[in-house]
Amino acid sequence: MTESRLRSFVALADTGSVRAAAGRLFVTESAVSAAVAALARDLGVPLVERAGRGVVLTPAGTIYAEYARRVLGLLDEGRAAARGEADPGRGRLRLAAVTTAADHLLPTLLASFRARWPEVGLELEAGPSDTIWRRLATHEADLVLGGRPPEGIASTVLATRPNDLIVVASPEVAAAFSLPTTPWVMREPGSGTRLTAEAYLAERDVRPPWLVLGSNGAVIAGAAAGLGAAMVSRDAVRDKLRDGSLVIVNAPGTPLRRDWHAVAGATPTATTRLFVAHLLTDPDWRPAA
Repeated sequence: MTESRLRSFVALADTGSVRAAAGRLFVTESAVSAAVAALARDLGVPLVERAGRGVVLTPAGTIYAEYARRVLGLLDEGRAAARGEADPGRGRLRLAAVTTAADHLLPTLLASFRARWPEVGLELEAGPSDTIWRRLATHEADLVLGGRPPEGIASTVLATRPNDLIVVASPEVAAAFSLPTTPWVMREPGSGTRLTAEAYLAERDVRPPWLVLGSNGAVIAGAAAGLGAAMVSRDAVRDKLRDGSLVIVNAPGTPLRRDWHAVAGATPTATTRLFVAHLLTDPDWRPAA
């Protein structure tokens, strides 16, 4: 049960295709098939089965894939920790961030960190909340920038930053806003902001029509175009509030305070702490209590 076999299996599980897995790993399709077959023999259970011209995971394979991700994540985390401990300025940092943070908080921060520590190997994955917290849980990220970490994940909050969720709309929609009837534009399932907006409306026992758009940027653009109201981070719409294409709606109970959190695993690496120290040079961030 080698690391290469595990990586072949996880790549197949992630892509759903031997060809795609081979392309991701820069190996041949036969190498992927042989690695997964050998892994199944080691375990004594089938991990994949034929489905038309492709393959799908068996129930055992689906379960094992989660363990394989954790094992590989821990191996990567261990390598990063060892290298970073020897020289944090030449270590590796795997960042994961919710889309809003990746778009509006990280670019300037990463540029200044890169200028100060050019030899740190930086990786960034952006996505909805459920995706980025899963990366931390499976040890595939060293540091997450998002909302409050969900329960059940071994984590260490290292820094926080104030963040308000506000309701915005175009000036025309805002002028006629009615909580029960004005349409809303919503994030995709899995978004933390989407869950908060759903809970906000449910608590007030209103069911306005929804239009679900595929990204934070699409939601903001849709609201500015007059498609409806939207609940967003104030950080994401500062420019549009400034130019007047969006205005803040005086919705009851808003703004909602939902601080940003910089969250590592149970044992942050030295390079992770180096990045957080740089993060804390921004006066908007503060050390976690």
